[in-house]
Amino acid sequence: LLPADDRALSPHTGYTRAHWEAAADGMLHAALRYATPGQALIDLPGPPSRSGVRSDGLEGFARTFLLAAFRTAGASGKDQHGILERYTAGIARGTLTPGRGDAESWPVIGHHGAQGQPMVESASVALGLRLTAPWTWEALPPDAQDRTEEWLRGALRHQPAPNNWYLFPLTVAGFLEAVGRGDAETARAIERGLALLEGWYQGQGWYSDGDGRSFDHYNGWALHMYPLLHAHLAGDGELLDRLGPRLHTFLEGFSLLFDADGAPIHHGRSLTYRFAAVASVALGALTGHTPLASGATRRVLSGALRHFLDRGALTEDGVLSLGWYGPHAATLQRYSGPGSPYWASKGFLALLLPPDHPVWTATEEAAPAEGPDRALALPAAGFLVQ
Repeated sequence: LLPADDRALSPHTGYTRAHWEAAADGMLHAALRYATPGQALIDLPGPPSRSGVRSDGLEGFARTFLLAAFRTAGASGKDQHGILERYTAGIARGTLTPGRGDAESWPVIGHHGAQGQPMVESASVALGLRLTAPWTWEALPPDAQDRTEEWLRGALRHQPAPNNWYLFPLTVAGFLEAVGRGDAETARAIERGLALLEGWYQGQGWYSDGDGRSFDHYNGWALHMYPLLHAHLAGDGELLDRLGPRLHTFLEGFSLLFDADGAPIHHGRSLTYRFAAVASVALGALTGHTPLASGATRRVLSGALRHFLDRGALTEDGVLSLGWYGPHAATLQRYSGPGSPYWASKGFLALLLPPDHPVWTATEEAAPAEGPDRALALPAAGFLVQ
């Protein structure tokens, strides 16, 4: 249940940080009801993806762990429901015997293709551990830490898809370096990902998702998010100075692609990730690379979250459905499984902004799309925004 609307602080959406926290808590409690006994997999209801039920269970675990990480890291580790303990236990169990056909072992990370999906999920596991290391990673016994590192290194030793997937090994490597386990292999993964990113940059804040002209929400929730969040967490000023202005420029146009009713533009693939579309908006505020005032930032963030919650994105038992509002098969990709929608967790990156941040304390302002009337050409991505 969400708190009552606060129309004084948030005259447009009624949402405050308390609404975000309550939404995150509700989503986590609903998903965790589907955890296996050892907590290693979260087997959400629905038809399996082409990657199989074991991979789908890992996906449910990893993507909700990312949500738990944003929620608890943003609360300075306060975890009154003991959720991180469950995920820590799940990591220890899932990495005990990877690839074994028992009830809880995680699948091993393979090359892009039939065995590739665990590489995607390794990034959420690594980022979740990086954000919550004092309460998760440091709580793991040394042998469990070693096994987790070995499982994660599969992402560094196998071939990603030729697109944003190269940022998954980068994210894994960034975590390993952050906990003192970096080496030539991790350095190479980071260097490779950043080099490819340069080749994909098309100007005006837009990256193509790999070679060619592939422009959609992946630009914000992957191509900006992973490397810039890595730079922020690592305190890498040089990388922040290089990538941050691109995010600032991107948000000048992208912020116009949210309607007055909060909806992000319905464009591209993986749309079942829904309010993950605001991850880059929150990242701009977190890193200081945004053209938006704090009140306008929260207007876009909360507008998108409320847009989907008000329109049935959660089933009656509180689980994110495979679709756009409610279930909608035409929205999906072949790789979509029951846990896939939980990449919507990326939208909760906003919770990394502390409670006293102006994004949470300023009065909401109108969304950029609400006026004045204008037309903006974004030839780098092939958009004309009116």
